[in-house]
Amino acid sequence: MTAAARRLQSLAFLLAQLRERLGVDVGFVLWDGSTVPTDLKPNALVVVVADEGAVAALVRRPNIKTLANLWVTSRISIRNGTLFDLVDRRPKVRIKELRKALDKMLLLKTGLQFLFVPRGGPWPLDQIKRDRPVTREPVEDKSNIHYHYGASNAFYELWLDREMVYTCAYFTEWHDDIDRAQRDKLDMICRKLRLKPGDTLLDLGCGWGGLVCHAAEHYGAHAYGVTLAEEQARYAQETIVRRGLGDRAKVECKDYAGVEGTFDKVSAICILEHVGIDHFEVFYRTVQRCLKPGGFFLNQSIARPAKESDRVFRKKNREYAALTQYIFPGAELDYIGRTTANLERYGFEVHDVEGWREHYQRTCRIWHDRLIKNYDAAVREVGSVTTRLWLLYLAGCSIAFERNTALVFQVLASKRARGPSGLPPTRADLYRQARALSAK
Repeated sequence: MTAAARRLQSLAFLLAQLRERLGVDVGFVLWDGSTVPTDLKPNALVVVVADEGAVAALVRRPNIKTLANLWVTSRISIRNGTLFDLVDRRPKVRIKELRKALDKMLLLKTGLQFLFVPRGGPWPLDQIKRDRPVTREPVEDKSNIHYHYGASNAFYELWLDREMVYTCAYFTEWHDDIDRAQRDKLDMICRKLRLKPGDTLLDLGCGWGGLVCHAAEHYGAHAYGVTLAEEQARYAQETIVRRGLGDRAKVECKDYAGVEGTFDKVSAICILEHVGIDHFEVFYRTVQRCLKPGGFFLNQSIARPAKESDRVFRKKNREYAALTQYIFPGAELDYIGRTTANLERYGFEVHDVEGWREHYQRTCRIWHDRLIKNYDAAVREVGSVTTRLWLLYLAGCSIAFERNTALVFQVLASKRARGPSGLPPTRADLYRQARALSAK
C-alpha cells in the first residue's frame, strides 16, 4: 500500500469513528470518490474534501482562515445541504465532553501522516491585506467601502430586495418575504422620524438609495443621501431619475462629514459600523450640526455585547477578525450602551431604543438562500470565490444573530432641549399606521 493510500485509509477510519462517537449524521466524500460511511445514501448531507492538501492545511493550521480559503476554492464543500444544515447537525455536547469522546492517539497518528503533505492551492484570501481600524484618510476610507460595495450592482441585485436595501429588514410576520419586510422597514424608519410632506431628510450612508426614494415618493419629503461608494451613488441617481423623483431626491458620492446645510430629519442606517470607534466624535458632531432644532435622528447599527472593559471589547475574536479582513475592512462595532451614552454626550436626548436581533437573523438567512438560488448567475458576475465568500459571510452573520453574539438596534433621538419633545405618549401610533398600510 502506498503512503497516499495509507493516509486516505487512516482518515476514513478517523472520520467513521468521529461519526459514531459523536453521533453526527453527516457523511464524507473523499478525493478518490470513497465515502464515509461506505453505504452513504445519495441524498445524505455530506462534506466533500477535494484533495489531501486540504487535510494537510487543516492539520498544520486548524483555524477559520484556513477553512475560509478551502471553502471559497471549493476544496471543502457541502453536498445536499447548506452551511445551516451542517450547523444544525453539529454535536450537541460541550467542548469538554467532545474532547473526551475523541480518540486522541488515532487523531495524532492520522494528523502526523498529513503533516508534511503539500497544502496545495490556490489560497486567494491570503492576498487580502490585514485589516486595520479606520484612519479617516479619504483614499483609504473610500477604498474600504469600494472593496465591499463595489463587488457589482448586478451581483447585489441577485439577492437583495427590489429596493436594494442592504440593512436589517423588519418582519411584521416572520413568514413575510424580503420585499415586504424591507418595505415595512423603510416605513418604520419614516414613521419613527415622524416624516411628513415638505420635510428635509438627510440619509447618511444611503447605500443604493432605497430610503431616499421611499421617503420622497411615499412621504413627500425632500431627501438627500450620501455614500462613499461610487457604484451605489450612480445606481441611486439612475433610480431617482427613472422614478421621476428628481425634484425631491438626490444622492451624491460624498464623505458624511462633508455634508453642508441643516435638515429636519437625519437617518444613519448601518453607517456607524464604518465610522471607526476612534472617530465617533466626528460622526455625532456631524449629525448634531446637520439636524435642525426639534428634528429627529434615527440611528440603526449592528452592535456587539459589551465586555468588562473597553480595552477587552476592542479585542477581536477570530470570527470578527476574519469578517473585518475579508468582508468589511475597517469596520468596528459599538455596543448599545456606548451608542446611547455618546448620543447624550454630544447633545442628544434618547427617546427610544429597539432591538431587532432576530429580524437580522431572518434577513441574512433570506439573503443567503436567495444567493444560493442564483448561484450560477452570481458566479458569472463576480466569480466563484466572491460568491462562496459571501455565502459564508451571510450564513455566519445569521448564525451570530441567532446565537446572540451579534445585535442590532434602532435608536431615536433629538437635540436636547427644554420642554416637550412633541412625541406621542406611546409607540402605538407606529403600529397602528403599520397595520393600516398592511391592509391596503
